[in-house]
Amino acid sequence: MAYMITDECILCGACESECPNEAISEGDELYVIDPDRCTECVGFYDTQQCYDVCPVEAPVPDPDHSETPEELLAKFRRLHPDKEPNV
Repeated sequence: MAYMITDECILCGACESECPNEAISEGDELYVIDPDRCTECVGFYDTQQCYDVCPVEAPVPDPDHSETPEELLAKFRRLHPDKEPNV
């Protein structure tokens, strides 16, 4: 399941630089996560880095983009064909 950023976002930018998939960018009113690039950090970390660094817990699972761990790993492999996943 990709993550999304709620309107709790305070535009601090802490999450953007932590995303290993470059899925986070600044939107008009808050940061946004591209669900096509979000792997929930599968392949890189055991936890979602955007959530871990967010001071207001704005990143949450996106119910509109539900994916299994296997699908997230496949997305990681598609986005990073030259990297070995950290599993």
